[in-house]
Amino acid sequence: MAVKSPSGGLRAIPKLGLHTPIDFLRHLPLRYEDETSITLIAEARSGEQVQVQGRVIRNEVSYRGRRMLLVEIEDASGSLVLRFFNFYGSQQKQLAVGVSIRAFGEVRGGMLGKEMMHPRYRLADDATAVPERLTPVYPTTAGVSQVQLRAAVRQAFALEAWPDALPEAFRKSLDLMPPRAALQRLHQPPPEVSLAALQERTDPAWVRVIFDELLAQQLSLTQARRQRNSLRAPGMGDKQAVVRLLNALPFALTEAQQRAWAGIHADLQRAVPMNRLLQGDVGSGKTVVAALAAACAVGSGWQAALMAPTEILAEQHWRKLEPWMKACGVRVAWLTGSLKESEKKRVREAVAAGEIDLLVGTHALIESKVQFARLGLTIVDEQHRFGVSQRLSLRDKQETSLLPHQLMMSATPIPRSLAMTYFADLDVSVIDALPPGRTPIVTRLVSAGRRDELIERVRDALAQERQVYWVCPLVEESETLDLQTAIDTHIELQALFSPVPVGILHGRMNAAEKQQTMAAFAGGALRVLVATTVIEVGVDVPQASWMIVEHAERFGLAQLHQLRGRVGRGSTQSLCVLLYYPPLSAVARERLRVLHETTDGFEVARRDLQMRGPGEMLGARQSGVPMLRYADLERDLELADRAREVAAQLLDPGAPAAYAQAVEQHLRQWLGGREAFLQA
Repeated sequence: MAVKSPSGGLRAIPKLGLHTPIDFLRHLPLRYEDETSITLIAEARSGEQVQVQGRVIRNEVSYRGRRMLLVEIEDASGSLVLRFFNFYGSQQKQLAVGVSIRAFGEVRGGMLGKEMMHPRYRLADDATAVPERLTPVYPTTAGVSQVQLRAAVRQAFALEAWPDALPEAFRKSLDLMPPRAALQRLHQPPPEVSLAALQERTDPAWVRVIFDELLAQQLSLTQARRQRNSLRAPGMGDKQAVVRLLNALPFALTEAQQRAWAGIHADLQRAVPMNRLLQGDVGSGKTVVAALAAACAVGSGWQAALMAPTEILAEQHWRKLEPWMKACGVRVAWLTGSLKESEKKRVREAVAAGEIDLLVGTHALIESKVQFARLGLTIVDEQHRFGVSQRLSLRDKQETSLLPHQLMMSATPIPRSLAMTYFADLDVSVIDALPPGRTPIVTRLVSAGRRDELIERVRDALAQERQVYWVCPLVEESETLDLQTAIDTHIELQALFSPVPVGILHGRMNAAEKQQTMAAFAGGALRVLVATTVIEVGVDVPQASWMIVEHAERFGLAQLHQLRGRVGRGSTQSLCVLLYYPPLSAVARERLRVLHETTDGFEVARRDLQMRGPGEMLGARQSGVPMLRYADLERDLELADRAREVAAQLLDPGAPAAYAQAVEQHLRQWLGGREAFLQA
């Protein structure tokens, strides 16, 4: 668990990522327990965490339902039972009748009176002093105790001075505590501190820590952007291939697509690596904008690569792009892990020889055997599903000293506050309107009690030549989750809708089976497709107009919105049915309510941010960008704005030389070298 570290004997805890004194000081408590007073048992209220002290009057092992140790204590006001389900024989001896103990835990109202389940306790008498400070409770893991962590933090304070990197003028104007004092207050709260202020993170110590974290992030992102601007990329000035592609398209670009393309085209013409995020709601037409970027790159003498997270999505891109790109002379191929080795070898050799202009594929694109002759543009679809190191691997396929331009795409709109904080190193283009001819999707919430009624409605829709997605959360039965599985549902619907053909698609099928099934559904040979969430992104079957999500309460908000986006792609009125199984948790009820109220992806994203927080929402990006451990963008938006302003002043080219040293020191304290990943 622990190994000696070079930091003056402080023992590292690798499982928690704690190696240096700075790591330990940044490892702040999750919460605090108030052991500074003793509550009379009679005054302890159910649901409260309190500390009581009493003499053991009963000690017995009970076998009612399961084996447990029952220890009853009493003080002058009453009695309380301590229950231990996991205990040792030595504990039973230690808690002998007549011994005085002090116990801390949550009080519950049991059948026979007040009780505590598995309280923390120690032997104590009236002469034993109570702590003067709140007791910190740290994030931990198996084998690492709170006692060990508290001792390590005390030692870290002795080894690390943590001087204030922020110039004094800034600290005074912002009225901030010194950082070491703030950290000490959080790790070792003084008697007068407010427990509520600590828990709600409004205490002045938390304000300083949150500001410093936000400042470190803004400094690192701004530096990454400036460093990128010092690098070189191929300038792409060709317009002929773009014009040929626009003429070949069977539709005209929307104004929103034109705006997005204008920003991307301007970036491609510069000799500085583009690092742009193209975001737009499901069905907004991001793929055609990516195709224009690829055409511009190829027309300028460079190769392009498009990487997607799943084979289904990669194949969809390939099939959609190939006829468009062929019309403007672009040679397209695709590469996935499921291809035969001989076919993969042929594609790799053609790419290396420069005989393929646009390579579309999955993670197979970043395998070491894949090398490009002149890679000038990388396009990453559903970028949040890839880690930073994976995106870097694709970018580094270039053999020349020039870096390729990078375009990332996401159908999960990012709220403005999140984009400004987490994507300060990116330029963001937004397609904020759907192409004409799309009919609004009607969303209905249906309880499982009306499932038979729903099946009759689907039978009527099939009689009108409609096509239906039926999505389930699991492939096979789980011992722990009693959900309607895709396999069971497929068997059931085959019987109910016969002779209408019903197909099934899930992640355990091989690539050929998936491709065959999707082709049959897209061609109309299959009328109903039972599927897991492998169809969540990218699947484009315009004639499919019904989406039924079984056990909708089990899915996330963004995931439900993505699934809904698989329909509504044609002129037929589309319907999304969220089939839920009561009882609903408060979170599940709110998710379904949001989906029922709006089809606007940006509003869904805003509500999703409120419900989930930024770290979970951004997915794999957290493996690169230093995610905020302490700040909350809804609560701390004003601090984030101040941090951006201070970062700009500290990094101003005309700033005093001391500011550069301050920036370096602040980043060392808060990021410890991890900022290098921000170049992704």
